[in-house]
Parts: sequence; C-alpha cells; structure tokens
Amino acid sequence: MWKNYFKIAWRNIIRSKGYAFINIGGLSIGMASAILILLWVQNEVSMDREHPKTDRIYRMYNRDTFSGELWVWGTTPKILGPTLEKDYPEVEEAVRANHANFLMTVGDKKMNESGVFIDPEFLDVLDLPTLQGDRSTALDDPYNMVVTADFARKIFGTENAVGETVKLDSADIFTVTAVLENLPNNTRFKADYFLPWAYMKKLDWDDEWWGNNSIDTYILLGENASHEEFNRKVKNVTREHTNGETTSEVFSYPLSQVHLYGKSENGQLVGGRIVTVRMFGFIAVFILVIACINFMNLSTARSEKRAKEVGLRKVVGARKTSLIAQFIGESTLIAFIAGLLALLFVQLTLPSFNTLVDKQLFLPFSDFVFWLQLLGFILFTGLLAGSYPAFFLSAFTPVHVLKGTFRAATSAVNPRKILVVLQFSFAIVLIVSTIIIQRQISHAQNRELGYNKENLIYLFLQGDVEKHYSAIKQSLLGSGSVQAITKSMSPITQRYSDGWGYSWPGSTPEDEKLDFIRFSTDTDFMKVMGTELVDGRDIDIEQFPSDSTAILLNETAVRKMRLENPVGQIVSEGEDKYTVVGVIKDFIFESPYDPVNPLMVFGPSSWYSVVHMRLNPDRPMAENIAAIQGIFEDYNPNFPFEYNFVDEQYARKFNDTRRTASLSILFTMLTIVISCLGLFGLSTYMAANRIKEIGVRKVLGASVASISVLLSRDFLKLVGIAFLLSVPVAWFVMDKWLEDFDYSVGIEWWVFVATGTVTMLIALFTVGFQSIKAALTNPATTLKNE
Repeated sequence: MWKNYFKIAWRNIIRSKGYAFINIGGLSIGMASAILILLWVQNEVSMDREHPKTDRIYRMYNRDTFSGELWVWGTTPKILGPTLEKDYPEVEEAVRANHANFLMTVGDKKMNESGVFIDPEFLDVLDLPTLQGDRSTALDDPYNMVVTADFARKIFGTENAVGETVKLDSADIFTVTAVLENLPNNTRFKADYFLPWAYMKKLDWDDEWWGNNSIDTYILLGENASHEEFNRKVKNVTREHTNGETTSEVFSYPLSQVHLYGKSENGQLVGGRIVTVRMFGFIAVFILVIACINFMNLSTARSEKRAKEVGLRKVVGARKTSLIAQFIGESTLIAFIAGLLALLFVQLTLPSFNTLVDKQLFLPFSDFVFWLQLLGFILFTGLLAGSYPAFFLSAFTPVHVLKGTFRAATSAVNPRKILVVLQFSFAIVLIVSTIIIQRQISHAQNRELGYNKENLIYLFLQGDVEKHYSAIKQSLLGSGSVQAITKSMSPITQRYSDGWGYSWPGSTPEDEKLDFIRFSTDTDFMKVMGTELVDGRDIDIEQFPSDSTAILLNETAVRKMRLENPVGQIVSEGEDKYTVVGVIKDFIFESPYDPVNPLMVFGPSSWYSVVHMRLNPDRPMAENIAAIQGIFEDYNPNFPFEYNFVDEQYARKFNDTRRTASLSILFTMLTIVISCLGLFGLSTYMAANRIKEIGVRKVLGASVASISVLLSRDFLKLVGIAFLLSVPVAWFVMDKWLEDFDYSVGIEWWVFVATGTVTMLIALFTVGFQSIKAALTNPATTLKNE
C-alpha cells in the first residue's frame, strides 16, 4: 500500500514540476536554516554539560549590595576553596582556576600561550579525557604541567609529549606529565596547558585575604548532598572569616547553567545568553513553520486538480483514513527529498557559518543517534506540512466532485488566508528584530568613548621590560615614533580590579559600599590616552613627588561621592590616604552597553602589567611599529615583541552583538525568500485559475492596471493584517532582549512603519509580477474554446 502511495506521490511531483520545485525548494531552505540554528542552539545549551559529573559541579559566586544595587560576581578569594573543602562535609572537592600567560620556550620556539593554574584535583572533577599520563597525579609536583593534544603538536611536533620539557618565561623548567584530549568547543575552560597551584604559591601569587576576589572556585558536591541546603549553610562563610567586616554572601550555581545565565537581577542569575538562545530557537521554529505553510497553501490551493482523483478513490471504496495516509505519504516524500537537499546545503555552508558564529559546529555523520534525529526531524516536517492538506483533501464529497459542482473554499476567512497572515507575521517580527539589533549596535558604537583609541597600542610587561623601563621610555620618545608612554595596571579596555570601603569628607557609612573601578597609571596617563581633564591636573610623579599617593576621579565618581570641589580632597582606605589631584571626563572602560562606573586612577605606587604608547600619527604605522620593535628587542631579547591595537580590542566588545545581528540578517533574508517563494507560487496558481475571468474583463475593457490591482489586492490585505498582528509581538520580544543592556536604544515607531512599507513592497513585487503577466495575456488565447 505504502509503495503505491509513494509511486503516486512521485508521479505527482513529475507531473507538476514547477510547484514541486517551489515546495521542495521552500522546505529545503527552511529545513537547512532550522538545522543550522539548532546546531548553534544545541552547542550553546550543551556548554559544560558533557562532563560526567556535571550535575554535581557548581561554580561559587559572591553577592553584595553596592551603590544601592544587589550585585553578583563570579570571582572569589583564593582561600575560599580550601575553606569549603575543610569545613563543609558535603563538598567532595573544591578546586580553583586562575588565568596564566607565559612565554613558552622549547628549543628555538618561543610563543606566548594562555593556560590555567589549577588545583591537582581539577582534572578529575571535570573528568577530562587523557591520552597519555595519569591525570590524578600529573600535577603533584610544582614543576609539572599538563597540555592538550593540539598544544603538544604545536610546540613539540607530536602529541606523544610526556617527558618533554618547557621553559617558562626564561626561568623555570617544566616537565609534561600528561596529555589531554583536545577540550571540546562547548566548554568555558579554554586553555592550552594547565599548571599546578603549587607553582603559583612559589611565585608568591597566592594569598589568604578574603577581600581579594580574583579567581574562579568550583565545587563537586557529594552524591547525596542538597544544593539548596549547602547554599543556606555557606551563605555567611565570608562574613564569619572576616568578623563581619565583609558583608558579601556566598552561593553556588550549577556549572551547566553558568554560560547561559550570566546576568543578575536583584542578586539572582536569571538572564544573559539564554535570551539570545531562546530567541534563535524560536526563529528556527518560525522558519520551519513558514516553509511548511508554503507547502500547505500550495497543496490546498491546487485542491481542484486533485478533486476528481479523491472522488474516484472514494467511489471505489477508499476510506478517509487511507486518503489521509496517502497525502501524508506524499508530503513525507517531499520532506525527505527536501531534507537531503537541506543536509547538503548545511554541509556546504557550515564552514562559512562557523566563521560567522565563531564556533566549530559539525554534522556528526558517524553518530547513529544523529541519523535518528534527522529522520525524526524529516518525519516531523512532513507531518507538519502535510497534515492540513491531507485532512482538507480527504474531506471532499464524491457527489459534488464527480458532478463538477465542487469549488475550493473562497470565503472571506479560510485557513489558507490565515496561514498567509501567520507566515508574514513571522517574517515581519524577524525584520523588526533585525533592525532593532542593528540600531542597538550602532547606538553603542556611536557612543562617545571618552579617550582617543586611534594610534594607541599596548603590550604586556614581560621579561626585562620593567627592569629597563626608563631606558626603553627614553629610546621610544627619542625615536620619533612614540609621542607618549605610560605604564598601567591593565589595558584601557579591561577592568582588572575594583574596590570599596573608601571614605571622604562628608561621606556616610553607606558610601563605603560604593564600588569603584581601580586603575593605576604612571606619568602622562592623560597625554597617552587622550582623555579630557575637567578639573585639576594629571598625575606627574616627576614634577610632583607626592603624586605617589595621588588619584584622579572620573565625573561619575565625583557625582556619586557628592563632591562639589573634589580637587584637594582626601580619600581614605583604612590607614591609606589619597589626594585627589584631578577630575577626568567619563570614558568607557568596560562594556559600551553599560553606564560608566565610578573610577579611581591611582598614582605610581601601584602595580603595573601593561605599557600603553601613543604613536606618531604623521608617520606610517609600519615604520612606527618597526622602530618600537627594534627597541624592545634590544632591551628584552628573550621575549617576542607582541602588541595590541586599542581600537581593535575595543571593537571586540561588539563581537557578540555583531554575531547576533549577522545571524538575524541571514535568517531574516532566508525567511523573506521562503515567504516570497510561497507567495509567488500561490499567486501564480490563483492567476492561472482566474485566467478566463481576466480574459472576459479585458474584452469588456478592463485595463492592465485594474486587473493587476484586482489580483494583488487580496494578498496585500493579508500582508496588512499580518503587520497589525505582528507589531505588538515584535515590540514585546525586542523589549525583553533590550533589557539585557543598561545603555540601550529605544524602540522607535518608524521601525515598524519602515518594516511595514518594505514588507508591502516585497509582497507587491512578488504578486505584481504574476498579476501583470496574467493581465497582459491575450484574451483570444484564453477564450478561444469558450
């Protein structure tokens, strides 16, 4: 029976090649789009869910009130992990991780690579697969290291690297004791190598200060432990160990949800990446539904062509269920063909798509489960697309059909019109969303930065740079390639430190909870960065030796501190006293989507890790870089010269939203193509059905324009209804998305007007082409047999 159904289905496809092409083309584009999006969504939601013990692994967080708001942050004191493991029996393991970056030297090879300091148990907690060595004991010695297979091949030429040695920063020799499989792309732990925490202690980078929140702490709870009960017990651990001096609370959060829920509201992690993931999940469903609607509309529109077939089958005894099965079988065959084409399309476009989303997505052809999922996806699409046409066609009455009195539904409201409205409603929501996402990016990009990021570079202090800094500075300034140079705590685009607990004349105890970004700098900070002075002067230790305790405040800090005359005021931090010597204009230090936070810039008594240089704009960039490189190589020959452009680093802050925008544009365009493909097919069929009516009208004197309007107007009415229905939905969706940005663009009325106009023009062009073509047909051709 089913064999016969598929034979008939294949004959119908061959007989109606044009409509089959539209159906298969629309479904394949829709299915391919849905597969691409679902691959991305699956990668996002599976982040750190692959670890065998992931249901028991939690990341530790802090929560406290600053500036009247309840904040959450994920860095913790280094002492927290050992304390949890010692004092809380439900904690099976507590492990720490801290970013590391060292110059790796193997023979003549020198390269700066990123790694992580970890407790030895870290590898067992995550259960990372090992190719060589014993991960349980691999980091027992301070001078052992564990590397990934890719890193081993990169630096040693082979992944059989156990026993190989590496020199770190031209100082200590490390031995590779284990090689891990390459870390999966759906994990937050991105590292080329792992170093033991014991080596961090040898560098004197470890401490037991509860106020130093600078590393990540993860715990493995016991199998029978309650996460909620543990959070109740651990809540006040910081307060207990600081005698109440620190008011922050501690809590744990599932590792499997850390990637998706990175935004806090009222002290709870409730938003973040998950909003974008859900949005694109809905888009995948929308696109697939739109493609299926095309199939439904064309199938039901062509009902009169199949009516006699249905009538004859019913007369010879076919039951309604067998007819439904036949039509479902036809749609499933078309979905199967479309699914294979979609799979080919996905495979061909995945490299470009991976570049777009910055992922390493792939189709797991060797995985049997994947093929089952694909088969289920195709069957689901076939059932979704074919269900309504199957029930619609199987309901025909044989008497009316065979007498020739049957006519397809032409009422003002019928399912086909509803489907067209639904289809274009989805498309309009996507168009509005894409425009608003693009406006949000432009809004942030056009925001006043507050410093001059052009011709500004920085490099990290490594090797002998600090030792020879004065000589390097004089050589750079004398070269003519550098106009100004300064050392700082961090790059101007990143926050390394923040702090609270400050007091000043007129401050209250509540002001001690005001959180400041902490940034330290050498002389010529303003000259190098191009920031604007509002009051006072810049820090200058050479001219003013007392500037070792000087600070600069930004405008937001002055406003939050309620200082009318800030210059000369004393700011205290415990026993330490700092003098405000200047006020600088607000500049964007962190996210361009967030408000500017209070900032304190400390003088030369602080810790530095970066050198910033203002380059000579009148010289070619290549000439400037070559001169700087020569000077650094003279004074720091054992370390490669590696630098960063500030403007490029700042541009990276837009990467996530740019990717979101690019995805939105891509799938919005595909949605429009699918919708127009269906509308084109539907209008073609409708025009063909009314070709004799058009001929009669032309004979009676109707113009081409009036006939075109007649054929187009019903479709344009449906698009207009779709617009009215989609506006509130689009507004709600984008309003929720914009909630993730404190500094966000408004939703303007003209966005909806522009979207409605563009959609109407696209629909008019799609339908109008067929309408004009039909209107130009010679009536003698259409009426010659009448």
